[in-house]
Order: sequence, then structure tokens, then C-alpha cells
Amino acid sequence: MNKNRLYLVAGLAGAAAILLKLSSCVSIPKGANAVKPFDQQKYLGTWYEIARMDFKYEKGLDQVTATYSLNKDETIRVDNRGFKVKEQKWKQSIGKAKPVNAANEGRLKVSFFGPFYAGYNVIAIDKDYRYALIAGNNLNYLWLLSRDKTMPDYIKHRYLEHAKVLGYDTDKLVWTDQHTR
Repeated sequence: MNKNRLYLVAGLAGAAAILLKLSSCVSIPKGANAVKPFDQQKYLGTWYEIARMDFKYEKGLDQVTATYSLNKDETIRVDNRGFKVKEQKWKQSIGKAKPVNAANEGRLKVSFFGPFYAGYNVIAIDKDYRYALIAGNNLNYLWLLSRDKTMPDYIKHRYLEHAKVLGYDTDKLVWTDQHTR
């Protein structure tokens, strides 16, 4: 192999490695801390989305749920489901999640597209694992989740205040309609 070709192959391999590393970067918003200790087993099951920062994959969805279960390889199966109001049909996305660090920390990375991961950070949860506040990689992603189709106002208020302190514009939240039409 000539010298120029060797440099080209090495350069392409390096670029591919950097791209893969960047595609799997997961972070947590500045000032946010993931719940620790975190009980992954207690977190499994179905959660109802109460509110979210809207983004293209959830636009126009109501009756949104996320169901988490353990895969055989110890990763977490993520089954997101919502009703596309305009099209009058259900939309489902299946992905997987795994801890970023230790399993007892609420920092997960989630993937719906091959090797590409995003941060999923449980930054607040009640002691009974009934209500959770989830931050994404940055201030563009935030979810309020509940084991029921509603969330008590005092919990909403506490979570919204927590999000505001971190810099989230909570006026941009979309409140999910969890009732059948």
C-alpha cells in the first residue's frame, strides 16, 4: 500500500471513530444531577407522559406512554407509544437504554437508531417511584412522567420549579392529553 493511500485509510478510520464517539455522546444539562441512589427495578413498568418539550418525533402525539422492561442482555427495552391525532393512528418506537455509569444512578443512555445514543437523566423522582422528572442531553428535552394519567399539582409545581432553576423555559412545555377521544 502506498504512503498516500495509507494516510487516507488512517484518516477515514479516525474520522469514523470520532463520528461514532460523537454519535454516542450522552450528557446532562449543566447544574442537573441524576437521582442517586436509583432503583432501576422500581423504575421499570409503564409511565404516562404528563408534559414534554416538543420535538419532531413526538409532535402531534397524545396519550403518550413509555414502558420499560428488562431485556435478556440486561439492557432496558424502551417502548414509546402515542396517538397521532391528525392521522388518527398509533405510533410506536422501540429502543433500548443502559446506564451511563453505575446502575444505581439515574443516568441512562437511550437509542432508537442503531449506535446513536442520547442522554436520559432521571433528575427527580418521588420515594414511591410514582412521579419522575426527566432531562435529556440539554435544555431542549424535558419530560414529566407519572404512573397515572394525571400528576398532583404540588408535584407538577415542584418539578417545574426544579426545571426553571436549571434554565428550562417551562412555558414551552406541551401538556399531553391522556384521555381517549
